[in-house]
Amino acid sequence: MTTTLVHTRLLTERSLRTLARQPAYLAFTLIQPLVWLLLFGQLFRNVVELPGFGGESYLTYLTPGIAVMTAMFSAGWAGTGFIVAMDRGVMDRDLTSPVGRGALMASSLASQSVTIAVQTVIVLAVGVVAGARFDGGPLGWLVVIVAAVLLGCVFAALSNAVALLVRQQEALIGISQFLTLPLTFLSSVMLAPALMPEWVATVARFNPVDWAAVASREALSAAPDWTVVGTRLGLLLVLAVLMAWLATRAFRAYQRSV
Repeated sequence: MTTTLVHTRLLTERSLRTLARQPAYLAFTLIQPLVWLLLFGQLFRNVVELPGFGGESYLTYLTPGIAVMTAMFSAGWAGTGFIVAMDRGVMDRDLTSPVGRGALMASSLASQSVTIAVQTVIVLAVGVVAGARFDGGPLGWLVVIVAAVLLGCVFAALSNAVALLVRQQEALIGISQFLTLPLTFLSSVMLAPALMPEWVATVARFNPVDWAAVASREALSAAPDWTVVGTRLGLLLVLAVLMAWLATRAFRAYQRSV
C-alpha cells in the first residue's frame, strides 16, 4: 500500500507538471460552461417566476449545476491522456515497470480532481460576479467542490476505461459526447424537477449528475438539509469507487489485446 501511494503521488506530480506547461487546456475546458452560465442565466432568468420553481434568481439556481456539468465534461476527456500514452509507447513502459495498475488509475483521477477543483472555484466565482448569491458560505463552496470532484472521478474512470478498450481518440470523444449531453438534460442542472416531465424527473433521481447538482445547490442554500447532501455525496462516493475499480480492471483487457 505504501508503494502504491508513493507511485500515485509521483505519477500525479508528473501529470500536474504537464498541465502546468499547458494552462490553455484549463481555459479551453471552461469556455463552453461559462458561455452556458452567462447566456442561459440571462436567457432563462424569468423561468423562476413559474409556479414550482422557487423565488431565487435563476443564476443562483444555475451556477452549481454548471459547476458539476463542467466537472463531467472535463472528466470525459480524461481518457485522451491514456490514448496519448498508448500511441507514444509510454503506457507499455509503465505497465512493464514496477508501477501498479492501481497507481496508474489513481494518479489519473487525482490529477483530474485537482483540475476540477480549480474549475469549480472559477465557475462559482464567475457566477457570483454575474449576480448569483449563495448563503451557504465557505462550507457550501467546499461541498460543491467535493461533489464536482466525486462526479469527475466517476466520469474520468469511465473515460479511462473506454480509452483502454477502444484505444482511439475519435471513438472516445464520440462516446463521451453521447453520454454527457443527455445526462445533463436528464438532470436538474438547468430546470427544477417540478417543471420537468414526469419521466424525466424519474430518470433524474438515478442520474449521478443530478446527485451532484442537488447536493451542491442544497449546500449553498441558507438552510441546507444535510441529510440530502450527505445521501447524494455518499452515492457519488460509492459510484466513484466502483468505477475506479472497474476502470483498473480494464488494464487487463488492454494488455490482452496488445
